[in-house]
Amino acid sequence: MSILAELKRRNVIRVLIAYLAAAWFLIQIADTVVPAYGLPESVVGILITLLAIGLIPAVIASWAFELTPDGLKRDADAADDSSTGGKVLDRIIMVVLALAVGFFAFDKFILDPARDTELEERVRADTRVESYGDRTIAVLPFVNMSADPEQVYFSDGVAEEILNLLAKLKELRVISRSSAFVHRGEVNIPEVAKALNVSFVLEGSVRKAGDQVRVTAQLIDARTDTHIWSDTWDGNADDIFAVQDKVAEDVAAQLEVQLINQRRPTQETDAETYAMYLQAKHLFYGEAADVADQAKPERLLRIVLDRDPNFVPAMTLLTIVLYYKGSSDDLNVI
Repeated sequence: MSILAELKRRNVIRVLIAYLAAAWFLIQIADTVVPAYGLPESVVGILITLLAIGLIPAVIASWAFELTPDGLKRDADAADDSSTGGKVLDRIIMVVLALAVGFFAFDKFILDPARDTELEERVRADTRVESYGDRTIAVLPFVNMSADPEQVYFSDGVAEEILNLLAKLKELRVISRSSAFVHRGEVNIPEVAKALNVSFVLEGSVRKAGDQVRVTAQLIDARTDTHIWSDTWDGNADDIFAVQDKVAEDVAAQLEVQLINQRRPTQETDAETYAMYLQAKHLFYGEAADVADQAKPERLLRIVLDRDPNFVPAMTLLTIVLYYKGSSDDLNVI
């Protein structure tokens, strides 16, 4: 009997086909699942290596043993049941191939378009980032230097308003508040800039004592970790809007972009009302936020609008608060 005929009789070829089909199926699944869970690509390589190593004992076992209705038997003891083992292996091959074809179709027509869309979005995002060149900046939360630690809402509010003004500049890429404020209290500017992929970082501090406010800001070139500009503004709380505008204007000038028609034409509201608005904003968005309790920011915002019914930022924020609270009937009170 030829070696080929013997391999067929012992179902070695069937086992080899079934093993290779199952291995291909497992590799395709791993190739899809590994990136989705953020695992290293080496996991797929390790799996391929293990499957390649496992092929040898699988072939040896198929030569020495036969699958029968009574389980595995040595080939010499299972001569009468060899056809049964072959039929079982044929079914296994058919099932594995059917699963492989189904997974291939699922990957081709469902997963591939989603991956292509994600890749296109990533390429567009990278292109947008590159188009800004070095004009990229992150505004970190300003440090609260006031005697009252609860005044952090005010320092956060000042930083956020400056961020919002800079974000209106088309020539400047400004990192979002949610990403930048994660780095609260960090002093290693180059590492922060690397994490946020920016060239410049704006940091500062706010000291508020009664009606007096001191705002200090400094612009840092993260590539060289050097200060390229800094300034300090002293005044009363009613000057805070002008200070925010001045900081944004000076930063824009340092980065050689134009801050045109972005400053407020008039003061939005009085200092006390504005401070209450910032406190409500901090309770809704900031570190003090409590998703389960929107009563505090809602109450503050209603007081703000009682004091200044035309204060648009408070109207907008109250609408958002009520939306998340689920009190759609209350929207009519604005």
